[in-house]
Amino acid sequence: MTSAPRRVDVHHHVVPPLYRDALAKAGIAEAGGRELPDWSAGAALEVMDLLGTATAIVSVSTPGTGFLTDPGEAADLARQLNAFSASLAAEHPGRFGYFATLPLPDVSASAAEARRALDELGADGVTLLANNRGTYLGAGGQDQLWQVLDERGAVVFVHPAELPAPAVENIPPFAADFLLDTTRAAYLLVRNGIVRRYPNIRFVLSHAGGFVPYASHRMAVAIASDTGRSPRDVLDDLRGFYFDTALSSSPAALPTLLAFARPGHVLFGSDWPFAPTAAGQYFATGLDTGVDADTLAAVNRTNAEALFPRLGGAPVPAPPQSPTVRLRQSARRAGARLFFKLVQPGTR
Repeated sequence: MTSAPRRVDVHHHVVPPLYRDALAKAGIAEAGGRELPDWSAGAALEVMDLLGTATAIVSVSTPGTGFLTDPGEAADLARQLNAFSASLAAEHPGRFGYFATLPLPDVSASAAEARRALDELGADGVTLLANNRGTYLGAGGQDQLWQVLDERGAVVFVHPAELPAPAVENIPPFAADFLLDTTRAAYLLVRNGIVRRYPNIRFVLSHAGGFVPYASHRMAVAIASDTGRSPRDVLDDLRGFYFDTALSSSPAALPTLLAFARPGHVLFGSDWPFAPTAAGQYFATGLDTGVDADTLAAVNRTNAEALFPRLGGAPVPAPPQSPTVRLRQSARRAGARLFFKLVQPGTR
């Protein structure tokens, strides 16, 4: 789909068998209103090649370990998931990195696992859900974790979870609630001064930051009136987040994101496998055709290389060339074109 430099995907999920089994044992068969998708390393690599992705920084999606009420069980599952992701990266050099899972809302255990994953396992950063059993990022009592992450200049991938409230009938959480969940976390991280007290942490907000770019000035006025700060300073903090393009590089959303975010702060994301392949194709095409060549190169790779310096010196894997792969890609592109037609206004 795209020529070199090939993409770095910072929003790419894994569903390890051990995790699926743990969820099934707890009676959980879906996440955010979507059935848990099939996952394998081979299928991930196939989709990566289809989208022109050289490296995926993988993460575990909601519910993370938060469905386990026993803190010891949650910490143990986080360790197992991080060992799995570290092995995946080791088995496929250059193709995978990973964000470590932390067992929030247990702040102490999360700080300990962050140290282990970042210092010993070589994690590229950590995943934090926007809320963990109703406690949002940016709430009080989390400084022990922020201190550990700030000392290491860690990248924190903020992923939405289900809202701490009943879902509304016929509105699956992933379709709307996820965007509000991310926005709430971003609001509190700025309102409560976390991004200023811990300036070495680089926060990446999923799905273009939820409502942040669109509602930033409204949020800035509210935070300024609540804290005595100037709206300009609040906006500067909001613009300091990084944002991924997962399910967001549409003709409506992408221009707003690029107009709001600081230069260098927009990163490619696919949300596979929770986003089906055709949707990934549609939004990747929206990025490929919606920006100039310099912006495309920055979003696809250069911005990620600045955030993850190890990628800058890594050889970029060559795109697949076999006839079988090309035929498979052609078929999937046809599916993506159909998806594109179905979602475009005024088409039938």
